[in-house]
Amino acid sequence: MPADKFERFRVVSFDCYGTLIDWESGILSALKVVLASRGLFPAAGEILTRYADYESEAEASAYIPYRQVLREVVRRFGATYGFSPDPAELECLDRSLPQWKPFDDTASALGRLRKRFRLAVLSNIDDDMFAQTRAKLGVAIDHVVTAEQVGAYKPSPAMFAALIKQTTGDPRSILHVAQSTFHDIIPGRAAGLATVWVRRDSARAVFGATPAVSPQPDMEVPDLLTLASLARV
Repeated sequence: MPADKFERFRVVSFDCYGTLIDWESGILSALKVVLASRGLFPAAGEILTRYADYESEAEASAYIPYRQVLREVVRRFGATYGFSPDPAELECLDRSLPQWKPFDDTASALGRLRKRFRLAVLSNIDDDMFAQTRAKLGVAIDHVVTAEQVGAYKPSPAMFAALIKQTTGDPRSILHVAQSTFHDIIPGRAAGLATVWVRRDSARAVFGATPAVSPQPDMEVPDLLTLASLARV
């Protein structure tokens, strides 16, 4: 995407967990403790692959809060590896999420982009859980659309329709930025948004803890600072 193409955008929207927040490290740190306590030591890539499958399956049926999605993920790990998680283990992911850290480039890149654009977050999360993350981003976020608000999870078109309605009403004026091709890039393009695929380093190739699907983004960057530079901010 040439730099002059940024002129049409009024809002830059972001997936949060995986794009702004290092959810891969958070997921692995929480699940490895549970698995190790059972004498299980699967490779990081195996954990992330299973997480991607279990989370997308839990989100594909009738809407349930994200806390319940995370607990269902832990239940499925137990079923796969032959143990029944106790109540504390079932909560390991949702209890750890408030401590998950931003990527090193998140605050500085958002600060630069905010000089030129309004910022939005579109996230598969509960409102109160995102509230615990929001201050970690380092800048004010103008618009927040969560799965709890919509009653659906990305890649549902309803999430992107809500983003468009809450921000500008015009999909052509929104640039959507994300690590997950499955949750964001493909459905974002289907909703009429221009998309940027952030190819974060991962213990599992380029897909991390998300289903592996081939993307067709308008732009691909290795990190958010590269995006800020391309936008000339």
